[in-house]
Order: sequence, then C-alpha cells, then structure tokens
Amino acid sequence: MKRTRRQSAKAAPKTTGPTEATESNSDDVSERIRTTLATAIGEGALKPGTKILEDAIADHFGVSRTVVRGALGVLESDHLLERKKNRGTFVAEPGIEEAKALFEARRKLEHVILELVIDRATTEQLDTLEALTLEEEQIHHHGDEKSKTVLSGKFHIVLADLGGNAVMTEMLSKIVARLSLVMALYEEEKQDDCGADHHRQIVSALKSKDLAKAQHLMDHHLADIEGRVRLTEGQGDRHTFMAVLENFS
Repeated sequence: MKRTRRQSAKAAPKTTGPTEATESNSDDVSERIRTTLATAIGEGALKPGTKILEDAIADHFGVSRTVVRGALGVLESDHLLERKKNRGTFVAEPGIEEAKALFEARRKLEHVILELVIDRATTEQLDTLEALTLEEEQIHHHGDEKSKTVLSGKFHIVLADLGGNAVMTEMLSKIVARLSLVMALYEEEKQDDCGADHHRQIVSALKSKDLAKAQHLMDHHLADIEGRVRLTEGQGDRHTFMAVLENFS
C-alpha cells in the first residue's frame, strides 16, 4: 500500500531549526559571560561596588543585552552581583551579618567535607592533594598575589571534590566566591601567606585518618583567615574609598 504524502511528511526526521541553534548558542555565551565575571570577582579584578557595564559586555561577546542580563541574573542569585534600582548592576558589597553567616557556614561545611574525605578519598587522591600544597609553597615564594589567592582557594575545592558530594562542592565554591568579596571589603591587611603550611598539616591528618585533628587544624586555618578582617561598617567604607583613590590618583 502506498503511503500518503501526509504520512511521509510525518515520518520525516525532525531537523533543528535556526531558532533552536541560536538559543543554544546564546546559552553557551551566557555561561561564558557568567564564568568570566565570576572569575574576575573571585580573583579580585572586579572589586565590591564596581558597576557592571552591560553594553561593554554585549559588545565584547557579540550578543544582545538580553543575553547579558540573563547571565547577570544568575550571578545575582549567587549573591555576587546586586541590582540597584535606577542605577544598574554592581559587584555585591556583603554586609557584616552576611559576612559572619558566610564564615559560620564555611566552618560547618568544611567539617562535614573532612568527614567524607576520611571515608572516601584514596591514598592516591590524598597524594595529589599534598602535591598541590607543594605547588602552593612554590607560589608563596615566587608567585604574585593573584596566583596565591587562586591556588589557596583551589585547595579547598579539590578537597571538597575528594568527599564525593557534588552538592557540597558547589555550596563551598559559592561560599568561597562570596567570601572573596568579604575579604576585599573588610580585610585589614594583606598577609604574605598562602596557607600552604596549614593545608599540608590538614592533608597529613587526613592520611592518618585522624578526623578530630583534621577538623581542629581546619578550624585554626579558617580562624586565621577570619582574623584578617575587621567587620565594621567603617572598614567597608574605608576600602571602598581607598579603591576610588587608587582608581583616580
């Protein structure tokens, strides 16, 4: 029996139209924009309070402002950016209570992550983590401040990965990113210390399966970081003002 023309048309394979391809490409570019800005914020290139120039981003990536706003919306939901009515979008400036909550959340989360690492990480994985601390030591002596900051944060994310819980790794990554803004606003004085020694001691405790010691060392390490900030409104205002002086002098 002959198939009708209508049946043949129905059986024809579905092709992806140009609209769908365009949407897919927009999603890719939106992710690139999000990653670019998040990295710049995490590394301190974009300071708290910096205005985000949507037109400049659209021109650079060759997309519409609608696509740009989609990427910015994700960063707003992650609390790295904040939209101010009639003024635009800016790099977030965490308040004191938010900063305290972030530090507290990180301490609790890192404790749980260490429990998972003790249970799940292999000797080879811990050896790799230890090698990262040696790389940190080299950067500490010969690298620039940006390299120190990036590598120090990387240790904690790699450590979380060894726990085998992707949700916790994502949570920690977002907390660390937000704390980079806290440090930029409230840190009293930059320390010439990438934390490699603390990290190495933590790895040693993990290799010995000594959870209590690993958690104690992590608490000491994080307390050292928290001790570098002065959580007062004046301190945040001072950093913002100093940034203006640096930009215009």
